[in-house]
Amino acid sequence: MKLNVIVTGVTGMVGEGVLHECLQHPDVESALVLTRRPSGVTHPKLKEIIVKDFYDLSALEARVSGYNACFFCLGVSSVGKKEEEYRRLTYDLTMSVARTLSKVNTDMTFCYISGAGTDSSEKGRIMWARVKGKTENDLMKLPFKQVFAFRPGIIEPTKGMKNTIKYYKYVMWLLPILRVVTPNMISSLREIGLAMIHVSTRGFAKQHLEVKDIIAAAKE
Repeated sequence: MKLNVIVTGVTGMVGEGVLHECLQHPDVESALVLTRRPSGVTHPKLKEIIVKDFYDLSALEARVSGYNACFFCLGVSSVGKKEEEYRRLTYDLTMSVARTLSKVNTDMTFCYISGAGTDSSEKGRIMWARVKGKTENDLMKLPFKQVFAFRPGIIEPTKGMKNTIKYYKYVMWLLPILRVVTPNMISSLREIGLAMIHVSTRGFAKQHLEVKDIIAAAKE
């Protein structure tokens, strides 16, 4: 099975790394990037659409149809944000894009970057976890072929990427140790990208992928 994939969030660390894996992988035939600003990436497989308003993709329906996977890596930190603002930037934005894509691509697998500790009950005390939980739950109600929620913890960045979070350069030496001490808390960005590709082509037994599931799905 060949993938024609839509990727969001490519000007951030996760999206950039996931796109990198897509462009290298033989099962990915083409990649369409939806982005607010140019990614700066060029590749024969790659097309790019500059999106002015992620809350309304109705004008782009024809251009985003014909794809069978979406790797949704667009997101913001909850730090310093009240619930209403975080919900708008997380739940509302994600669901707006997803509703449009599910309308024009019924054969699509939708992979959503969530986070370790996400609250599926939507009733917990941690604000971001409730919002992410509701986003996961409502994505899984849309008429996609498959929906997978990825819940990474600590992410080992891919070398050479330009959007790696700056503080990582101070903690890179710790990551091999954490792999040994807390193997269920850390996965690499490469593993996340490969896992998204593999669940889209092969399926997976779980819809919610914790760190250990991401690592398992990434294996060839």
